[in-house]
Amino acid sequence: MKKVYYVFSLLIMSSMIFASCNNAQKKADAQATDSVEVTPEDEWITLFDGTSLNGWRGYGRTDVPAAWTIEDGALKINGSGKGEAGAKDGGDLIYDRKFKNFELTFEWKVSEGANSGVLYLAQEVEGEPIWKSAPEYQVLDNERHPDAKLGKNNNRQSASLYDLIPAVPQNSKPAGEWNTGGVLVYKGTVVHSQNGENVVEYHLWTDDWKKLVEGSKFKGWENFINAGGENQEGYIGLQDHGDDVWYRNIKIKVLD
Repeated sequence: MKKVYYVFSLLIMSSMIFASCNNAQKKADAQATDSVEVTPEDEWITLFDGTSLNGWRGYGRTDVPAAWTIEDGALKINGSGKGEAGAKDGGDLIYDRKFKNFELTFEWKVSEGANSGVLYLAQEVEGEPIWKSAPEYQVLDNERHPDAKLGKNNNRQSASLYDLIPAVPQNSKPAGEWNTGGVLVYKGTVVHSQNGENVVEYHLWTDDWKKLVEGSKFKGWENFINAGGENQEGYIGLQDHGDDVWYRNIKIKVLD
């Protein structure tokens, strides 16, 4: 009888130890799960990771112009000093995929007196430059480049919708310093951001948009008025304006 009791006691003790270990493992697993951080970064697509130009090509061509290089993890347009697309092997750069509704983020810095821009909803029209079909987020040295003093009400300064709507507040950093930029496009509503603040908002394809364009250098340009074309989608482009300009951490979130 005692032997049976002893065996029975051992079975109970083993069950208790197993249950205790199982609960401890469940607790550890739960803690491990809680420690996994799910961030919005999981939803973003990296267009430029600082190491390669995969996915990029020249506007109107299949390869990357030699004027675009990678320097210290940044995508650099090496200025020719000869104005827009003046380099022997330069020209604007586009990411080889069209986007419709999206949030684009990037960082940029300019050399002294430099000019560039981020274009979006661009079409690739043979015989026409990219800026004839695409709104432009202006990238500029506001202190030195003459474009900062042209246009209307500072609408050619950095983060402005070029020649159309000025960035307010104007909070860019001096040449040589990194700025953060962003473009949100969603069902015709567009927002520009600069250094953590929304600075431009407008609405594509509306009567107000058409009136705005009619009062600018883009007057009568049908491809520009109908930015994004029939499907209201287009390429992301980076402008070669003949100056040294750097971009990095270029990411996009598709909002379709």
